[in-house]
Amino acid sequence: ATCGHGCKYGKCMGPNKCKCFPGFTGKTCNQDLNECGLKPRPCEHRCMNTHGSYKCYCLNGYMLMPDGRCASSRTCAMVNCQYGCEEVKGEVQCLCPSGGLQLGPNGRTCIDIDECSSGKALCSYNRRCINTFGSYYCKCQLGYELKHVSGHYDCVDVNECVTNTHTCNLHAECLNTEGSFKCKCKQGYRGTGFDCA
Repeated sequence: ATCGHGCKYGKCMGPNKCKCFPGFTGKTCNQDLNECGLKPRPCEHRCMNTHGSYKCYCLNGYMLMPDGRCASSRTCAMVNCQYGCEEVKGEVQCLCPSGGLQLGPNGRTCIDIDECSSGKALCSYNRRCINTFGSYYCKCQLGYELKHVSGHYDCVDVNECVTNTHTCNLHAECLNTEGSFKCKCKQGYRGTGFDCA
């Protein structure tokens, strides 16, 4: 089976037919499925969509059960957690709905972990890390764009000279480089390439 357009988060099952991994959708399986919008709703109280999955959490005063339901809890109400809580060995602990969030100093509210600056993010050399609340994603470095090449997606150098996105002087030649470009003044002109006289 060949899928000319590729299956980003899925498997090629037939001529241009993708079978998406759980949590993804679209013709090329390149879109995250928002499980929180599904009917019936996967969570009883609150739902947080994540990349390829989702997390359930409860309103204040309720405790998250293993099956995703929320049970009323006097102890939870007393602790006053931002995103519900769980009881571990008779001790009440507040929960955060994502691995990219951590309990704040007060032990009740959740604060974002900046995976990009903490070094927890795993991005390939040609991608840069962008922090989001509760997570992060890898974006192509400046001067590169995401393209479908030989069966998979990759960050490919943008040829600024061809796309005409360079800032070379009218009397300069544009020379493409990996991730960037250079400007050289034409014969009979002198300057930086951005200014030629």
